[in-house]
Amino acid sequence: MKSFLQKFGKSLLIPIVALPIAGLLLRLSAEDLLDIPLFQASGVILAQMDALIAIGIAMGLAKTKDKGIPALTGFLAILVLKEGLTIMDPELNMSVFGGVLAGLIAAFIYNKFKDTKLPSMLAFFSGEKFPITVIIFTMIPVAGLMSLIWPYAQSGIDTFSKTLMGLGALGVFIFGFLNRFLLPFGLHHVVNTYVYFGLGEYETPSGEIVNGEITRFLSGDPTAGYFIGGFFITMMFGVPAIALAITRAAKKKKEETKSLMASGAGTSFITGITEPVEFTFLFTSPLLYFMHAVYTGLAGAVLYLLQIRHGFSWGAGVIDFVLNLNLADRGLLIIPVGLAFFALYYFTFYFMIVKKDIPLIGREKELDFGEQSSEDEKELKLSHSNHEYMAKKVLQFIGGKENVITNDNCMTRLRLELHDTEVVDVDRIKQTGAHGVIKIDKNNVQIVLGSEATIVKKELDKLLDYLIDNRLMNIYNESIHNLEDTDAKNYKHCRNDNWPLYLLSQLGIHPLLARKKRFF
Repeated sequence: MKSFLQKFGKSLLIPIVALPIAGLLLRLSAEDLLDIPLFQASGVILAQMDALIAIGIAMGLAKTKDKGIPALTGFLAILVLKEGLTIMDPELNMSVFGGVLAGLIAAFIYNKFKDTKLPSMLAFFSGEKFPITVIIFTMIPVAGLMSLIWPYAQSGIDTFSKTLMGLGALGVFIFGFLNRFLLPFGLHHVVNTYVYFGLGEYETPSGEIVNGEITRFLSGDPTAGYFIGGFFITMMFGVPAIALAITRAAKKKKEETKSLMASGAGTSFITGITEPVEFTFLFTSPLLYFMHAVYTGLAGAVLYLLQIRHGFSWGAGVIDFVLNLNLADRGLLIIPVGLAFFALYYFTFYFMIVKKDIPLIGREKELDFGEQSSEDEKELKLSHSNHEYMAKKVLQFIGGKENVITNDNCMTRLRLELHDTEVVDVDRIKQTGAHGVIKIDKNNVQIVLGSEATIVKKELDKLLDYLIDNRLMNIYNESIHNLEDTDAKNYKHCRNDNWPLYLLSQLGIHPLLARKKRFF
């Protein structure tokens, strides 16, 4: 279940990739800024979040390397669901929950029927194309069933929304706390998705109904922004204060610590990405991270009490802060409040680090690798901006290519499925420049790299593909140069479309496992 939730949370990130540019264009082209009506077309992305979520979940949970058919399956699922609900009851609106349901069903249908074989006369519809047919037939009764169930569910969700919003500062605190507290487990996206795109309802001047704090705020809802405004405090002031406290508390490697923390603080301040700093202390001191989660909730609660309202399209960094000031209420007051939280963060973190002698970067205890490892240790201190080198070392310290089942990533983490996570060398991976290593279970591990995770993942893919291709080509060439009777027959077999299966059999790999191991 935990592994599924990890993949589910990662899937929710896929559609969010479209939000930064959509939000920026929508805001910059508004009447009170550049006033370019055509660019307001970018707002359709915010209005179609249910469809994007359905596509993202279908892609993320599909057990295949090629994500095109799963994406189409997810899109068809949400189309049929929405149209069916409209036919049954035009007042029904499942919002992001419809996207989640459609995406989950689409992923299940795809994984279940992607290898289906049909009679020759229907061969065109078999294989990966068959889920496209099945999903249409499936979603029609689902839409009918949901038209009966959803009115009650919608009533319950409306009650929950009103309760959460009715809790005032306490409700804002709870959301802010959970946003940070669940981040190490990759589950914060589940909570975020509802608050960002499902909480509350607003009718735009054009008559369109939009849901969620982000969507409502960018659409001009004067009641939106209380749940997300506090993140400006955390990203622009809190995390940089933590970075300064860690830098000032360092006993050794002061320049290295200063450089790393300055980079992390700048990333958080500008873009709102906080993990490069957060994962330097999460694993060595859960107490500090708990304090951080409490402060995040507290920041939102304080802004609510002061009636300060602000919002963002992507991350609560300085770019969104400046661009969206015209939509905010008392937005400039975030600066003095942020400075107060900067002091709170800095002094409490510095005191706890020094008082409890927490072994953060610059204060870590020396690791004894023995004489044999001393040269390797020096090598691991090379700049981690060399992505190819980083990928080689990560592959080495997770047990090599033989231990890798799948390699994936989100914005800041490598997400690896391995045969055995016990062989993962956490300390050495961290020394390559990684900010944290999370062993989810015996088969799943996450390596926190920050904003360069996508680049390192691609380099790791190249290494995995290159190594496998070399093994296959060696066997292929060997089969050519050793043409005895049996070999000649196998070579002839290799020349047809099934030659990869022959080579896999020579490697001792069952063809049914080939797809899972991502060889093809």
